[in-house]
Amino acid sequence: MNDEIRFMPDGKTIRVRRGTTVLEASKKARVFVRTRCGGNASCLMCKVIAPDGTGLSAAGENEKRKLGELLERGYRLACQTKVTGDCTVTLPEDPLKAAVRAQLAKQNEDELW
Repeated sequence: MNDEIRFMPDGKTIRVRRGTTVLEASKKARVFVRTRCGGNASCLMCKVIAPDGTGLSAAGENEKRKLGELLERGYRLACQTKVTGDCTVTLPEDPLKAAVRAQLAKQNEDELW
């Protein structure tokens, strides 16, 4: 059975086989999810946000231990979370992009004065 997963903020949607991890689905959709450990839940870089958790597997013990209170705020590890139905996940802004955006905003603000 195939389910639909939507990646935000891009809005890219693909169909994947039930049981596929969010990380595998992102690769298939050509949506970049940062990871360094190859899907072993050790680098914690592949965090995605799924506030309601609909269409996703329940968090396992490993994920609960690694994410702690972030789990309650809707964060999941893409390498550990499996698609179990139609779902939407949001990719947090890349930290480097966020830093560049903040510097550009500050520079533009300084130029105004």
